[in-house]
Amino acid sequence: MERDALDRVTWALRRAELAVQALKEQRLRPLGMATAHYTLLISLHADPGLTGAELARRLNVTPQAVASLVARLADRGQLERREHPRHRHVQELHLTDAGREALRTADAVVADVERQATEALGPDKTTQLRALLDQLAAALRKA
Repeated sequence: MERDALDRVTWALRRAELAVQALKEQRLRPLGMATAHYTLLISLHADPGLTGAELARRLNVTPQAVASLVARLADRGQLERREHPRHRHVQELHLTDAGREALRTADAVVADVERQATEALGPDKTTQLRALLDQLAAALRKA
């Protein structure tokens, strides 16, 4: 393997992502939550009524992983399954009041991780990084 491989932009992005994920996991653990729980809850908050299959595609995980997580969160009373209005065999997923409260609590933790990251960079570099990442994402979507 070339030494340059570790200097690639994509590897730097991955290292940053892993550092952020590890910190989120560490900070969410005392709440009895993993980042996967948070991601699912915030996805349902943004788009109530998603199905398990839709969530799996959005979260880039298997339908089985989503089904397991949905079952766990339903057991905790944080989400509920509702019959789809037109397709009786399809279930839509919705947050419950307990789910919205768990999300509020977890989001405060995640916002603190965000604050820590942006304070380390400062406002100008944070703005620049965000613009560069948006530009990169747009360029790669066109590829």
